[in-house]
Amino acid sequence: MTSRPRPFLPTPEPPLPAADPIQAPGTPEHRWRAWPGLRSLPAVDPLGLLPTGAARPPRVLIVAAHPDDEVLGLGGTIAVLAAAGVRLRLVSVTAGEASHPRSRAPAARDLAAVRTRELHQALGRLNADVQSVSLGVPDGEVARHEPDLTARIAGLLRDCDLCVAPFSRDLHPDHEAAGRAALRAGGAAGVPVWEYPVWAWHWAVPGDVRLPWHRAARIPLSPTARARKHDALECFRSQTQPLGDRPEDAPILPPAELAHFHRDFEVVWR
Repeated sequence: MTSRPRPFLPTPEPPLPAADPIQAPGTPEHRWRAWPGLRSLPAVDPLGLLPTGAARPPRVLIVAAHPDDEVLGLGGTIAVLAAAGVRLRLVSVTAGEASHPRSRAPAARDLAAVRTRELHQALGRLNADVQSVSLGVPDGEVARHEPDLTARIAGLLRDCDLCVAPFSRDLHPDHEAAGRAALRAGGAAGVPVWEYPVWAWHWAVPGDVRLPWHRAARIPLSPTARARKHDALECFRSQTQPLGDRPEDAPILPPAELAHFHRDFEVVWR
């Protein structure tokens, strides 16, 4: 995902206060599913907002802070866009190499290569022919490179009709920096930017006033798109399975976190 700033560790019961909301116990998916507000968000068809009949196919730029962010937040939509012939360009800001900084497991020795390989496998399962651009920004340091990142995204947006990027208030510093950079680049290029939340489903609660519900929209997923996303998420084993037997090898995305991303719709802020 979204590598966390540090690996997930079980929280003692009762939970102690946590300065980092991502490390605190999260909101279980059943609470989100029980909230009528989520289903009542206005539905939007991204294909209906892209230009048609032009001399070239529509193009969408997808920004991800880490390999798997784009599939978690928008994998079903990517499958829909790809099936419709939309040209997709994916910007991987980092390689997610710092997801398990204290792990000594063999799989942690070259996480950049592992996570890049997992992403390519996932895109294959989405049946998405994507032009991939890897920027090589160090994982966990995106904010330090934000001005340069903004300029690079702006250049990649010049021939695009839409940009989708991490939520700029997701409370993960890399997500927020990537989202801010995309918003500024889109504003400069005159390209609309949609933000997709990832960690917000963990730390927020239904109706949370910290989330911009007035800008929220729901993208319904067909059974085919939903199945493709489910299959794609299985590729990210370095994030969903333990790397080893030690606490620092624990998965970043245990089943309770993955549950947020198996819905039959996805949410964006427009």
